[in-house]
Amino acid sequence: MKNGVLALVIVVVFLGMTGLAQTQDSDLHGSVGVTYDTKYIWRGFDVFGSKTAIHPFIDLNLFNTGLGLSVTGHRANASGFELSERWDYALYYQNSLYESEPYATNYRVSWIYYNYPDLSSHTRDSADLQEAQLLLSWPQLLGIKGLVPSYVLVKLWPSNSDSPVGAGNPYGGTASGFAHIFMLDYGWAVPGFTSDTPQQILNLHSEVVFNDGVDPRPYGSYTSSDWTNAVFGISTDFNLGSNVILTPGLNYQITMEDNGDRGIYGNGVSPDHDILWASLTLKCKF
Repeated sequence: MKNGVLALVIVVVFLGMTGLAQTQDSDLHGSVGVTYDTKYIWRGFDVFGSKTAIHPFIDLNLFNTGLGLSVTGHRANASGFELSERWDYALYYQNSLYESEPYATNYRVSWIYYNYPDLSSHTRDSADLQEAQLLLSWPQLLGIKGLVPSYVLVKLWPSNSDSPVGAGNPYGGTASGFAHIFMLDYGWAVPGFTSDTPQQILNLHSEVVFNDGVDPRPYGSYTSSDWTNAVFGISTDFNLGSNVILTPGLNYQITMEDNGDRGIYGNGVSPDHDILWASLTLKCKF
């Protein structure tokens, strides 16, 4: 697996350097911001027990090469969840193929490191994870402007094979496995809410997940393969000026798999119900 990770990182960096050789834009672009969630739902699981959470982030577009770096934090706005708070570090490459064809394809190849800082990365208690990810989307496939189907292939595994998310899990679960995410997005144009905005785009999102044995939580116990959850969401962007964007959103999850969850660290957090939550993102683009 380590050789596979190294190969993926080399491929991502090589593609990015190829893009760097082809571009004349030497500027660094990206965005920095924070998201507030009334609940933090990750891969179908209610991570912080229905408590609110914040997610600071920075995403860097490296000189228009297609290569990018991002860092995202996940912190509960309540005590008792310190061990399940996480930082995500991602290296990715994105580009497109067949741009003038109906089957035009946007793709992104990513390697992500999930770090739980309050669990040492150098002991058997580490819950750190790694992930390889392939995202494919087809913006012209359905022939309707703004209607975009996408597919994400996820391969997740423990950084330490003997850790509580690997062979050392006391419940027999593991974070090693695949997930398949099928998505459909639509940008719905409606009349603007102000005189300065003649048109407002409502982003409608839907996805359904087939979980092939992945449990992303420390000390989780889910190991079966099944259709686990579906998510429906709506969001829109408000331009506040000076490249500052405010994005409110509302999401609803239908949980289809009753997995007998033991909760995160035994705290009784269970994802076995339908969930409604709201989010608010404030970001500055540069």
